[in-house]
Amino acid sequence: MDEGTELSLSIAQIVQRLKGSHLHSQIERQAKSTFYHSVALPHCSQLPPSHPTAPLEHLKEPLAYMRKAQRCKSLFFRVTRGLHVCAQASWEKRILKSLNSMSTELGVPLACKTPLLPQRPGAEQKELTNKWNEMGTDETDLSRFRPVYAPKDFLEVLISLRNPNHDSCEDVSARSHWGLIQVPLNVRDIPQLRRAYAELNLSSGQLGIDDLAHVHPDLFENDYVQIGKKAEQDSAAAQQYSRRGCPTGLRADLWALILNSTNQLQDMMHYEQLRAGVIQHNLLVDNLVYKDVKLTASNDDYYFVFEDFLYQVLLCFSRDTAVLEHFKYNSATPPKSYLHGKVGDEEYAVVYPPNVAPLCFLYNEPSKLYSVFREMYIRYFFRLHSISSSFSGIVSLCLQFERLLQTHLPQLFYHLRQIGAQPLRIAFKWMVRAFSGYLSTDQLLLLWDRILGYDSLEVVAVLAAAVFAFRAENLMEVTSLASAEVCLPRF
Repeated sequence: MDEGTELSLSIAQIVQRLKGSHLHSQIERQAKSTFYHSVALPHCSQLPPSHPTAPLEHLKEPLAYMRKAQRCKSLFFRVTRGLHVCAQASWEKRILKSLNSMSTELGVPLACKTPLLPQRPGAEQKELTNKWNEMGTDETDLSRFRPVYAPKDFLEVLISLRNPNHDSCEDVSARSHWGLIQVPLNVRDIPQLRRAYAELNLSSGQLGIDDLAHVHPDLFENDYVQIGKKAEQDSAAAQQYSRRGCPTGLRADLWALILNSTNQLQDMMHYEQLRAGVIQHNLLVDNLVYKDVKLTASNDDYYFVFEDFLYQVLLCFSRDTAVLEHFKYNSATPPKSYLHGKVGDEEYAVVYPPNVAPLCFLYNEPSKLYSVFREMYIRYFFRLHSISSSFSGIVSLCLQFERLLQTHLPQLFYHLRQIGAQPLRIAFKWMVRAFSGYLSTDQLLLLWDRILGYDSLEVVAVLAAAVFAFRAENLMEVTSLASAEVCLPRF
């Protein structure tokens, strides 16, 4: 046995012994991060490498007009009805001014920086501690708190995007002008998608659509579950396995493995620290979370039973400054607030991080639920709420959705456009929420299996286009946007 073979065997033995340990998780997380920034990210951007002296903002988002648009948009914002949205440099400042005005008007701080900010009164802290697991019973008056985010407002920002260096006359066909998204980004066509997502071909068994498999559904599922149990030993194997769907009994462990969510002692302690921060300080975002959950999950037949979990996870998430790490590779700028009387003084600046409901079906331990949700957000879902040229970003997803329809269903696309029912205006709310709240829970989790398996949100755009293809015949008969929305399936 030569020296190289011996070294390989030794490394394999060490890795095998480390599996399941916290050290193994840390090493794996660092390796994936290094791969993402040095290999995957440069490859996906399809742009030449940045100059060594380029500013950090240029490294996070190489396209100047995208950076300008992102500065014009914040994760939390309110748009007045009828306001013409454009990529203006003062947008972010105006939004933050609006939020800070609401904070001042209601007397509720936007963010906290202990110990400089007064705490909740002792009685209020005790009351919140006692009802931590029953927050859904609280009937707080939230009428004064205005909605601060709506998908249609964000869509208007994306529609206004233009590349000043792009000559639209160079477009190969008139169809390029049919859609709402008018930025020249590279998105995959059907042949490229088939190669990239080979495991989703009709000849392969898929959980959820076993009727298309070559073997009996029961036999396929039994064999597939046995393979899944073997995949639980390795994150790479688990990720590959989830491309065809995860069995219900294995999904929670497989997702945690793929996301490196170990929920060890330090993770539970971190969650408890965040929980203590929620109890000690009352922030404006708390009331916005309450209102959002009351208007959505509380009235949902699937999710209303998880109302308390949703409050716990989202309130803790709003205090987790570790989430700010994702701004290192996200083109967005974290919103910023200042302590009272210290506006403009960076020493007193406070930055704070930006649908968890489906995950409640997988994890019944709050700290574990929180850990998985945070990883899902910073890996995938933040891209649905920030403007970038990433192939998994919301801009590319919108463009890909429109290109798929324009190429394969041109008559349908043109018909809907002519009656004022642009397909993207209908599908955008599905994509920006990754279909959460639109698909039934079992179908949604199967979709998210593929997101984790392929480490990409592209399947969200493909599914949105597939919904239109499924109802194409009916949609050709509609005469208005309202009738088109009624025609589409009630997920």
